[in-house]
Amino acid sequence: MAEKKGCWLPLEANPDVMNKYAAKLGMNMSYQFHDVFGLDDELLGLVPQPCVAILLLFPINQKLKKYEEQETERIHKEGQICSDEVFFIKQTIGNACGTIGMLHALGNCQEQLTFDWFLKSFFEKTKNMNSKERGRYLEENEDLSDAHEASALEGDTAPPAPEETVNLHFIAIVHRKGHLYELDGRKPFPINHGSTSGDTFLMDAARVCREFMTRDPSEVHFTIVALCKV
Repeated sequence: MAEKKGCWLPLEANPDVMNKYAAKLGMNMSYQFHDVFGLDDELLGLVPQPCVAILLLFPINQKLKKYEEQETERIHKEGQICSDEVFFIKQTIGNACGTIGMLHALGNCQEQLTFDWFLKSFFEKTKNMNSKERGRYLEENEDLSDAHEASALEGDTAPPAPEETVNLHFIAIVHRKGHLYELDGRKPFPINHGSTSGDTFLMDAARVCREFMTRDPSEVHFTIVALCKV
């Protein structure tokens, strides 16, 4: 990442780790992260409802990078609907995508969630910032970097060194103002994936996850986590 300001330890796509992390940051745990075990109707039916956000962990490779370049060029040319109420953070810290994905999920579900301590202060202070200003705010926040590191060390597998290249990346998929948005801090803006609703969000988000998978059918390293009401 050209704008990278230091590196954190990668966060594991582990709901238990994410729930402890979110609680430590001040999230009321009436909503929690859950594994999504597959994208067929039967397995999606096991996801608790309401589901309000999805985190997708996927590998970054040359096929994906080529697609992203074409996607950005198309949006610059054709434009897209993007609500001003979408909460978006530009990623400027290496390996911080897990935390940024969580903040994207939580920040776009503030009507359903309640926060205390760090999260309450963070969303209040960054409410009127643009995406780059939010990214710089994260760079300077030691409370968050310390909490991220502690959570990264709680995973089931030992994390790589911060300076080690990691090709797995988190994004969030959220519902804002009747539209389905992909939020990736590496990208210049949110990506609008069409209309959605509270009732259809999970199925619509699953469609976007399938699109990521079909771009490289030989790749199997995908993990999906859902934020749902307990």
